[in-house]
Amino acid sequence: MNKLPVFEAKTLKHAGIRHLFFGRGDDPSTGVHARAMGVKPAYLVGIHQVHSAKAVIVTRRWPSDAPKADAMVSATPGMALSIRTADCAPILFADPKAGVVGAAHAGWRGALDGIIGATITTMQDMGAETDNIHAAIGPCIAQTSYEVGPEFLQTFTQADATHEHFFMRGKADRWHFDLKAFCQFRLRHAGVNTVETLPQDTCADENDFFSYRRATLRGESDYGRNISVILLQQGAENRH
Repeated sequence: MNKLPVFEAKTLKHAGIRHLFFGRGDDPSTGVHARAMGVKPAYLVGIHQVHSAKAVIVTRRWPSDAPKADAMVSATPGMALSIRTADCAPILFADPKAGVVGAAHAGWRGALDGIIGATITTMQDMGAETDNIHAAIGPCIAQTSYEVGPEFLQTFTQADATHEHFFMRGKADRWHFDLKAFCQFRLRHAGVNTVETLPQDTCADENDFFSYRRATLRGESDYGRNISVILLQQGAENRH
């Protein structure tokens, strides 16, 4: 079995907080991701991701089915918040002073509709302060790999004409969208000044990442998911 690729962001390395951006590897049901995070598999909490702008608070394991949402926030030690992506941007958040962490799934739709702001607002509701929030945009599709049509560009420019800044002309009527830069813009617009963007391109790097777009271009019937996780560790002071 190949070693599970893992990536970290310097901005999220704080006492009492653990995070990892995982690349392609074993099915989550094997528990490999939970073991890497130092928690039991039952405490690797996920959500039913639907490309929304909804964030939910996690205080314990879900009693039944996971809620439909695209971000989670927690101030409860030991709850590992996990996001699954396959080209969309996983964004992990931490306010180490307040003891509040968050994780968001930001595809283009969620990023445009406000999932990043919703995550930050929910963190604030739990005692976090924007000036103290650190965020990291994990491995996702890069602009060179993200070719779109004119209707996609129009969706963004109708929302705000200045959004054209995040598009680069391609061949004929094609454009290339910079999801990483757009997410970074949304974070800074929401008042988060400490932002790190990891450089990896999930579509181009077949060895380390699953990719929806790559699988689609090849006509493959299925594709895997990359998992990103953050938690407030047991024993860490929760100042909320």
